[in-house]
Amino acid sequence: MKAISPEPPGVTSADLAILARQLGRKPRGVVAVSARCLCGNPVVVMTDSRLEDGTPFPTLYYLTHPGAVAAVSRLEAAGRMREMTDRLREDEALVARYRAAHKAYLEDRRRLGEVPEIDGVSAGGMPDRVKCLHVLVAHALAAGPGVNPLGDEALEAIRSEWRIDRCTCAEPGP
Repeated sequence: MKAISPEPPGVTSADLAILARQLGRKPRGVVAVSARCLCGNPVVVMTDSRLEDGTPFPTLYYLTHPGAVAAVSRLEAAGRMREMTDRLREDEALVARYRAAHKAYLEDRRRLGEVPEIDGVSAGGMPDRVKCLHVLVAHALAAGPGVNPLGDEALEAIRSEWRIDRCTCAEPGP
């Protein structure tokens, strides 16, 4: 089933070239740029739920900006995922908000079409644990503040290193 491109519409050839440089490889399954830097470069892409070769791909929102990726990687290396997962065992309000983020993620992906193999599976460990902060940050950037509480928290934690409202791109945008 072919994905329907959600808002914002389309991806330009310039976007794809920048993504290839950001990722160090050809981007796969990109259907939209969901968040951009002030200069216009992609920060988060939306990927199809089934790659070109037919493989199911649950990661709808993919963080691509090298500065953001590096900052989030440092946060993961510092043990933040474990701390967040521990809090999910204790804080019922956080659990409810994180489950709502999981449902919002699934609803966003459903708009691209049904993929039975990954039905009910979001990404990043949602809804029960924190497995990948990159996905949670990408979701928070794509969906906006207040949708993914742990993604929002991770964005706040990396604010001194990277933030969406300050361009740190090595090259100007498209």
